[in-house]
Amino acid sequence: MAGLLSLILDITKAAAPVGLAYYNLGMRRLPMALIAIAPILGHVFSPFLRFRGGKALSTALGVWIGLTIWKASLAAVIGALIGVALFTTAGWAVMLALVAILTVILLWMPDSLLLLVWAGEMLILAWTHRADLSERPHLRPWLAKHFFQPKD
Repeated sequence: MAGLLSLILDITKAAAPVGLAYYNLGMRRLPMALIAIAPILGHVFSPFLRFRGGKALSTALGVWIGLTIWKASLAAVIGALIGVALFTTAGWAVMLALVAILTVILLWMPDSLLLLVWAGEMLILAWTHRADLSERPHLRPWLAKHFFQPKD
């Protein structure tokens, strides 16, 4: 129960201010990009935790909920689930989720603001998952065995 509450609060701490600034206050361009990146930076480099925070995954999802309601956030969740099913390390699943977001932006929502936020988020999440990303991606054993093992 505490984990679910933490997830909801992490998503909300990004979705609420980003959505308010984007939809209600009509903020755009660089100020909006800074507002969108701020909750992620605050989560990763929390002053309350001596600048050692978390990996900001749920906060990053909250940013996309605030900016696009469901379009990019749904793609991120689907990309992450596929990544978790395919790869043994979480960092590569996160990168697949970011590729899914980028695909949605390029195909259906071409906007320089969204691309700027995506690039900032990509840099931060790559930094927080640098240990996972330093290794090449490994497929789950069942997948590697089924598709990449030579047949007799």
